[in-house]
Parts: sequence; structure tokens; C-alpha cells
Amino acid sequence: MPAQRGIMKNKVIERLSFFGSLLNKGHSRTVKARKNILASFIIRGCNIAISLILVPLTIHYINPSQYGIWLTMASIISWLSFFDIGFGNGLKNKFAEALATGNHQLARIYLSTTYAILGIIMGAVLLIFNFVNPFLNWSAILNAPPEMAAQLNVLALLVFSFFCIQFILQLITTIITANQQPAKASFFNLLGSAISLLVIYILTKTTNGNIVYLGLVLGLAPVVVLLLASIWFYTREYRLYAPSFKYVHFSYARNLMSLGVKFFFIQIAAIIFYETSNLIIAQLFGPAQVTSYNIAYKYFGVVPMVMGIIMTPFWSAFTEAWVKQDLPWIKRTVGKLTKLWFLLAILCGLMLLIATWVYRVWVGESVIVPLSISVTIAAYVVINGWNSIYSQFLNGVGKVKLQLYLAVIGSLINIPLAIFLGKSLGIYGVVLSTTLISIVSAIVTPIQYRKVVSNRATGIWNK
Repeated sequence: MPAQRGIMKNKVIERLSFFGSLLNKGHSRTVKARKNILASFIIRGCNIAISLILVPLTIHYINPSQYGIWLTMASIISWLSFFDIGFGNGLKNKFAEALATGNHQLARIYLSTTYAILGIIMGAVLLIFNFVNPFLNWSAILNAPPEMAAQLNVLALLVFSFFCIQFILQLITTIITANQQPAKASFFNLLGSAISLLVIYILTKTTNGNIVYLGLVLGLAPVVVLLLASIWFYTREYRLYAPSFKYVHFSYARNLMSLGVKFFFIQIAAIIFYETSNLIIAQLFGPAQVTSYNIAYKYFGVVPMVMGIIMTPFWSAFTEAWVKQDLPWIKRTVGKLTKLWFLLAILCGLMLLIATWVYRVWVGESVIVPLSISVTIAAYVVINGWNSIYSQFLNGVGKVKLQLYLAVIGSLINIPLAIFLGKSLGIYGVVLSTTLISIVSAIVTPIQYRKVVSNRATGIWNK
């Protein structure tokens, strides 16, 4: 027996060594991305599990209609993310460029200045919202029962306040991602989700369904996690870049904004493009139907989540490679990501085949998701995954002007088209609108990528 245990132990050690050699094989930039992808898969896998449990738990805590109201309000408030004027993504690129050139003081200046600017912006926005909120009729905005008006005003104030605080605190995740360590950043989301799940479970046992309590928990949990993470990292690993009033130089805001303002308008267009679906569905078909749409979106969201895990390390990796003009590595990496996309497209097709059964097991008979919605969301997910390969590269190298034009035009077309198709085809039509418009980017962005990496990009293709 001892001999057998020794043999088994040696086999385990050999396999771990083989796995370790594979993990550390290749370019240092690729190895770093590979390790973060593996860690992110583990973290996001736990996050998915928590999310799958949290959805039915939340629906049963309140009810499908109130859950739809919550989702719609959260979507509306998330639109306010454009108030960073693109500073977050501008910081990601500038911070990564500063690290690539070894200029640590410049990196700290960019970070401190971004904290100061976003603090001023969010403080002003929060004051304005506190003044305006009492005059907003959230029942009408969300198509909710009139008797919920007072409750929804309190909920809106809570959610908005936490959103503003989180908006500033999440800069810690921006610089960690810019340093090509997105797994650490995604771990914060896992902690926030785990805390939310625990507290909501306690609420189901100790209180009657209350949408304000729900908003309090889901808003406060990520704020607490990000605050503690900021204290931890800025006193340890990232002490060299810790924000300080001494390093706030508003003159550097122009450098951040020169690229950031493009991301700013892309963000606005993207929010209008993607997040209006909840509001249009709520107005045309009622809040309960928002729940059906979001159940399908969360289910198929596993695929873009996997794609996002893989793609996230490459934004800043592409930035570093572009600064160093390592074009062979860029081309090899994009080729590998394209092959991976084909596998994920097949996975999405398999998920579609079992979607109805999964919905029934997951949320029971309380929510019915039409097959047409599942098909359309599956198609959208596949197209968006293809777009993400090329947009990630273009974002990393700052060639985003063409994306900006496509996003703005698409967002302007999407709302009237979604309303028209929604009235003509039902909920399926609202989702179809977003899917159809995404096809344009799926054609244009690969063309721009090829022009840029072959140094043939001119005019709008090179901006």
C-alpha cells in the first residue's frame, strides 16, 4: 500500500509539472494572460454559480413583476456611467502605456488625477440627483403600480448613491486590469456576489419581500468590497501608484480625455444601444416580461462571460505589444482567439437546444421564456463575441473613432427599430433589433484590424 501511494503521488506530481510547463510556455505576455484566464475561469465559474442561485432566490423573495421593476431601474441608473466622460478607459490605456515604458510617476499622476476628476463629477451628479429625485414619478417611468411610488423613490436614491460611490472605487479594478491582472479584479465581483447571496438568503428567512431591502443589499455589497480592496492594494502591492493629492495634475486631464472622450461617446451609445431593451419591453409589454427577457439573457450570458474572461487580459496586452511594435504576437493572438470563437459559437448552439429544459429546472414554471427570444439572444451573443475580438485590439491601441461612429449610428437606429419590431413581432422584435444592428460592426471591425496591423490604415481607419 505505501508503494502504491508513492506511485500515485509521483503521477500527480508529474501531471502537475506537465501542466505547469504548458502554462509557462511561450511569450511572457502570453503566459501572463494565460494564467489570468485560468484564474478568471475559476473565479467567474463561482460567480456564475452564485448568479444562477441568486436569480430564483431574488424572484421568490419579491416576485417576477417586482424583479422586472428592479432590473429596469438598475438599467436606467447604469446609463449614468457615461459621466466618467471616458476617463476610466482612458486611464486603462494611459496607465498601461506608462507601465510599458517604465514611467511609474506618470502612472501615479494619471491615476491620482482620474480619482480627483471622477470624485468631483460624481459628487456634483449625486447632489443634482438628490434635488431632482423627489420630483420624478418612478411608477410612470417603470410602468409600476402607483402605490409603489414612494417605495421606488427611496430605492432610486439608494441605488444611485451606491452607484456613484462604486463608480469611483472601481478605479482599483481599472489599474489592476491595466497591469494585466484581471483575475484579481474579477475576484472583487465574486466577493460582492457572495455577500449579496448570503444577505438575501437571510432576508428570505427573516423578512417579507421588500424591493428596498433588495436594492440596499445589491448596492452596498460591492461598495464595501471595493473600499476594502482599495485600502489593501494601495498600502501593499500598488503602494507605488497610490492616489495622492500631491500627484493630482489637472493638466494631464487632456491626455486622458484625448482618448477617453472617444470612449465616452462609445459608452453613451453602447448604453443606449444595449440597455434600452429593458425599458422598451417594460413600456410595451409590462415589467413581468422584462424578467423573461433577462432570464434568457443571463442564461446565454455564460458565453460572453467566458469570452470576456479570455479577452480581458488582452486589452492591455495589446496596448503593450503595440507600444513595442510586436506585430507578430498580435497577429498570432488574434488568430488563436478567432479559433476559440468558433468553439464558443458551437457551445451557444448546444445551449439553445436545451434552453427550455434549463429554464424550467432553473426558475420553475413562474417565468415562461419564448423560444424566439432564446434564438435571437443566442445569435446576438455569437455576433457580439466575434466583435469583441477585434474591438479589444482596437481599444487597446486607441483606434476607436470608427467604432464611435458605428456605435452612435447604431444607437440612434436601435430605439425606433426596436419599438417598431416590438409592436410588430412582440418581445422577440425588441431583441432582434439589437442583433441586426450588431452585424454591421461584425463586418467593419475585422477590416479595420487588418488595415491597422498591416500599416495600411489611413483616414478614419487609423483614428
